[in-house]
Amino acid sequence: MSEFNTVGIIGRESDAVGESLRVLTNFLSAQKIDIILGETIAGLLADNPYPVSGRTKMGESCDLIIVLGGDGSLLGAARQLARHNVPVLGINRGRLGFLTDILPEELEAKVGAVLQGEYVLEKRFLLSAIVKRKGEVIGRAEALNDVVVNSGTSAQMIEFNVYVDNEFVYPQRSDGLIVSTPTGSTAYSLSGGGPIMHPKLDAVVLVPMFPHTLSSRPIVIDGNSEIRIEINESNAIHPPVTCDGQVHLTAMPGDTVYITKRRHKLKLIHPTDHSFYASCRDKLGWGTGPVN
Repeated sequence: MSEFNTVGIIGRESDAVGESLRVLTNFLSAQKIDIILGETIAGLLADNPYPVSGRTKMGESCDLIIVLGGDGSLLGAARQLARHNVPVLGINRGRLGFLTDILPEELEAKVGAVLQGEYVLEKRFLLSAIVKRKGEVIGRAEALNDVVVNSGTSAQMIEFNVYVDNEFVYPQRSDGLIVSTPTGSTAYSLSGGGPIMHPKLDAVVLVPMFPHTLSSRPIVIDGNSEIRIEINESNAIHPPVTCDGQVHLTAMPGDTVYITKRRHKLKLIHPTDHSFYASCRDKLGWGTGPVN
């Protein structure tokens, strides 16, 4: 008997997701697995026979959550489901697929193997971002990939001071700062010149965005550090604080952003043949094999 007796399915509403949803529900039903559908995709099945639930209740009642979509869909799921300690499996109906690594044509074979206990389990940590104004919390959010403090407009810099574990690091005059987990190191951080970090690393990278000083370079720090970003009073703009590019908080000059590791981790399931380096070769165009 599978350890996954109740499976929740979530994703974004699209024709491609609807196609995979029909294949997946038929397959799981044939395996005698109980199915719960997320609210956003239930309408993709005509005369849907399965119960529909919000993500909080799914996290409490499901043994496994399957995400149909791209990495963006899984990012949103991760922020909501990590606290429930439920494992998450991604089927890629997006573009890159660093996190959703099962292809649609592999769905039945790879999901079937997972149901039989043939999988690799990774634990990915998330970040918590809190914005304070005069010592009072005015906003908070979580991120699996990154927390970004930026000017909110092109070609306009902001000034801020960066501290790590209460130790002053540097003053920064730039378009902003990307604070990335290893999971996010192949996303926005990479486009900003940050290093690729293996997902097993317990580390965070600080990546300046178009810094005014040429010597400003990415810094990799311990994953348990507290990062404090003090936004200077002299700024004339209200810089946004963005988590995973999906959740937006608005800061003001004089505000302070605190970024720490979140207590709950995402339990991410991969097929047994999953390889981080193979994903990099495929997604980033590194080549297919050793040079002869």
